[in-house]
Parts: sequence; C-alpha cells; structure tokens
Amino acid sequence: MDLNEIGALAKEAETVLRNLGTAKKNEALFAVAQQLIKDSDSLLTANEKDIARGKENGMHQGLLDRLLLTRERIEQMAEGIRQVADLEDPIGEVLSMKQRPNGLMIGKKRVPLGVIGIIYESRPNVTADAFALCFKTGNAVILKGGSDAICSNIAIVKSIQAALEEKQLPKTAIQLIEDTSRETATAFMKLNEYVDVLIPRGGAGLIRAVVANATVPVIETGTGNCHIFVDESADFDMALDIIFNAKTQRIGVCNACVSLVVHEHIIDTFMPLLKERLAEKQVEIRGDEAARHAVSGINAAKEEDWGTEYLDYIISVKTVSGIDEAIAHINRYNTGHSEAIITKDYANAQKFLDEVDAAAVYVNASTRFTDGFEFGFGAEIGISTQKLHARGPMGLEALTSTKYIIYGNGQIR
Repeated sequence: MDLNEIGALAKEAETVLRNLGTAKKNEALFAVAQQLIKDSDSLLTANEKDIARGKENGMHQGLLDRLLLTRERIEQMAEGIRQVADLEDPIGEVLSMKQRPNGLMIGKKRVPLGVIGIIYESRPNVTADAFALCFKTGNAVILKGGSDAICSNIAIVKSIQAALEEKQLPKTAIQLIEDTSRETATAFMKLNEYVDVLIPRGGAGLIRAVVANATVPVIETGTGNCHIFVDESADFDMALDIIFNAKTQRIGVCNACVSLVVHEHIIDTFMPLLKERLAEKQVEIRGDEAARHAVSGINAAKEEDWGTEYLDYIISVKTVSGIDEAIAHINRYNTGHSEAIITKDYANAQKFLDEVDAAAVYVNASTRFTDGFEFGFGAEIGISTQKLHARGPMGLEALTSTKYIIYGNGQIR
C-alpha cells in the first residue's frame, strides 16, 4: 500500500472518529486492551525476532531495553489504554462562550487535530500508547516505526485492528507504514494532503531529520540530557537514592539522569559516597577536576560530556560554586526535558524552579517521573521539549485543537 492510499484511508477513518461518542470510544479502548493481553504470546514471539536481530546487529544495551517486550510490559501497555479510557474526554468541551454587542454568541470548543503522523524508533509500546491517545481524541494515526521494531509493531497493530473490527469501527483508525526505508520516511514527512501534524519520537538524529525535512507541521519531542543539582544543603541519603533511581532504574529512557551538578562545598564528602552507590550498577563516572580530586578511579570529563545523552551506565559530574552557576550550566547544556535540585534551602528551590528552562523541573524528586502515566495522563504521545502548542508529557489535550462556534439570530455585517 502506498503512502497516498494510507493517507486517504486515514482521512476517511478520521471523519468517523471525530463524531464518535465518548462511550463508544471507551468501549473500543477497553476491547483493545483486552485484545493485547489475549495476543501476548504472538506479541512476544514477534518481539523475540526483533531482539534477536538487534543483538546480531550489535544494538546498544539501552536500545535493547527500549525494544524489549515482556508480559509485564504488555500488561502496562494495556493498563495505559484502560487509563486513557477512564480519563475525561476533552473533545466537545466548550472552553468559553461570550456575547458580543451585536448579539452574536462566540464560543470556542475542543476538536480533534485530524490525522496525526508519528515517526519513532525502537519502542513498540509507543504503538499502543499513540493509538489510545489519538483514538480517544478522535484522531486517526499513521505510524512509521523503525526497522528495529518492525515485527513487534506489525503484531501490535494487527491486534489493535482486530479489536476495532470486532467493534465495527474502521481498522484504519491506526495504520503502520511497513516500509522502513529512509526514502519512505522522508516522503511521509511531506504528506501534507493527508497528515495534519507530525510527531517524532526518538534520538536527536531522528528529531533533527524530521524538523529539517518535514513540510507537515511538527511537534518536537526531545532527547533527555537531564541534570540533578546536589545543593550545599542537600540530604545526602536522599540525594543518593534519587540519583541511583534516576540513573539506573532504566538507562534507555529520555527522563533518566545523565548529568550531575554538585556544589563545591560538598564535593569532597559527597563524591566517595556517590561512587560507592553507583558502583552497585557499575556506572562509569566522568568528572571534572574537582570531582576527580575528591575521589580516585573516575574518568576525566570532556566538553562533549556535558551535552551528551548517554543511554548507558555513564554519568557526568560538574562542580559549581553555587545555585547561579548550577542554573547557568544546566540552561546551557540541557535539552529542555527534566531537571532536578536536591536541597533543604527553600529560596534555592524556588530560584531553581523559576530560572531553569525545561519542560519539567523538580525539587527533591527523581527525573524519572516525567511520564504521562506518572502525571495521571494514562499513556503519553511523547515529552514535548518545544514551547508552542504543547510542552512536557503530551496527554489528551495536547492532541486537540479548537474551533470557534458562533450563534446568531440573523446578524449581518
């Protein structure tokens, strides 16, 4: 099936979806969640093929983790869909209604975006998450996954489409472009006739390519060079627990901590404790001169380390003189994703919240919470690091537009 045919089918499905009632949408979502659990064996079999090919091709450990499906992760996918079904439907919400002097009643209400295109890499859970959010908001979705996860994505889409057909809904509400070539990806980015908005999810290279080549409007979801600043007043036990969680719980995710910033007054006492704790997961530390002076056996950081998203058991450490230098360093090297401060100082906490430029800014908590599920959105379409239309975890409202509705009684201009 060529792209124009896929696009035309998506437009056709979208006309049905935009007029679906909430009860019908929720019924279909629960059916899809149930179908994914029912099809677990076939999903895992398909995923095994992708994992085996990834290992043969020398895929990085962090990317293999992103690619892997387990029964628990399939259940999490299904639970994310159920949560989306349980959320309030934003479509049709009237945001305002005002009367003009001429008697016209002018209001604004939420409507679907239309056809959403998503280009993503080796994360098969995105397939289910994207469908759920788009479907609940009355949008059709066209997916272009990477070659790494093609077998998994085909199996997930097949399962979702089976549930939709059983509910007598258009299975083309979700379509997967199975041609994984770059040429097809580039052509998809220019499918203005059918696609209303394009959302890339993946590494920096993918996002740059989409922004550079797309003629369809793009919502950027960014990479995560996420920092934690350990302030002079920080509780060391809290800091170590948060850093350990943010760095090691899952290394292949965009909200994992990549970079540490440590106050110079505590560097000598904190670094030995940090090295000992991170050694539990064999994390490589790359530090500046002060960090290396504080503890032996860590590697020298280079300039590029301050701006690198490792997706690996590696962390950089930068020593700073105080809150102002910490904020300046973070704002220079961050990717606008998630940043945290560990502190007992209220003024420093507030200053950090006010002055750090990122989609999510934390005080005394792990950056790993930047996630649609954790924020109560159910699944998420991505973490937007741009500032127009949507920023941060993108839930249902981020996939809507608005239109004006005007009531008159014969007015002419």
